[in-house]
Amino acid sequence: MDIPRSPLALPFPDMSPIEGVTLRTVRAGYKAWDRSDLTYAELAEGTALAGVFTRNVCCSTEVEMGRESVAAGRARALIVNAGNSNAFTGYRGREAVEQITAQVAAHLGCGPGEVLVSSTGVIGVPLPKDIAQAGVASALQAEPCSWEQAAAAIGTTDTFTKGATATAMIGETKVTLNGIIKGSGMIAPDMATMLGYIFTDAAVEPAFLQECLSAANSRSYSCITVDSDTSTSDTVLAFATGKAGNAPLASFDDGGADALMAALEDVCRQLAHLVVRDGEGASKFISVSVSGAASDDSARRVGLAIANSPLVKTAIAGGDANWGRVVMAVGKAGEPADRDTLSIAFGGHWTARNGLPVEGFDEAPVAAHLAGDEVDITVDLGIGNGRATVWTCDLTHGYISINADYRS
Repeated sequence: MDIPRSPLALPFPDMSPIEGVTLRTVRAGYKAWDRSDLTYAELAEGTALAGVFTRNVCCSTEVEMGRESVAAGRARALIVNAGNSNAFTGYRGREAVEQITAQVAAHLGCGPGEVLVSSTGVIGVPLPKDIAQAGVASALQAEPCSWEQAAAAIGTTDTFTKGATATAMIGETKVTLNGIIKGSGMIAPDMATMLGYIFTDAAVEPAFLQECLSAANSRSYSCITVDSDTSTSDTVLAFATGKAGNAPLASFDDGGADALMAALEDVCRQLAHLVVRDGEGASKFISVSVSGAASDDSARRVGLAIANSPLVKTAIAGGDANWGRVVMAVGKAGEPADRDTLSIAFGGHWTARNGLPVEGFDEAPVAAHLAGDEVDITVDLGIGNGRATVWTCDLTHGYISINADYRS
């Protein structure tokens, strides 16, 4: 399937090495393609682990076993398979994952629970154990690769590689955070929304790393949607090798904890935005800002109702400032709202205020805004102080073309 590069693509950033992280990729051959599709990240002993996962009840074995590893809090390795999600595959799927974890654990001399596995691709096809075994064996001996090569190897329908980086000061110690992510379709917020991996050389206790990742997730990955579908395999993991040498962070009372949190949230937001920019068939990046809601959570749910509306998304694709569709989406969200206090703007231009169309509204500047590739929708409910921003993309014929032909 030949998918054109997204017009919203951004260049891959320069990303420094992270001490305690070694990346390798190989072509295992999960699909008939000429590219690397197995990624291996080897991690220093004692690396702290945190993660958020899909709430889809038909989740993969990789998700189930990943939750168990995150509960233990430590990791030595990560394997990512692209081209086959290994979800809805019963005992055969679990056997394949157990084989991979045992194979890597034997190589590293660690417990199988310290080896994390993710798989992405077609649902319902068991991961072929012979291909996985040979691929892992090759990966264990492969030459180290770059962050961009690792980002490319975890993709499926992605049209560009996605990475983000940030730094923070913990006392006198500079720490680095690097993240890579894959995601293009089947994207809707439900704890996590794709396969994403964040690595840092900071020393962080697992429980605090989990607290930080969960908080960052709620304001990044859980605020994006492409098509309202939550994957069976969604996973975001954070690894902290501790090699920077700072005093380990255990709570927000520790010096530098706020700086680390800010850097982590920055990386997560960058990665989340990149997924939306690569939404299948997308031509416009859409920000939906909701204020005046009963609470922040309520504002987020209203924003997602707007962002998930096919009618809103197709109107934006066509450059149509149809604020009536936004009114509809607010009303169907199931959240507190008042028709007579509702206000709506596109690109900072108010089209409706306090439940009425703006008198003498000039559509020309709004049309000019919608003609661009970044669109801002602002909604003020006028009933409280809650606010949130969510991000989505438009819905075009390209989405149908990609997904009507996905398995082939």
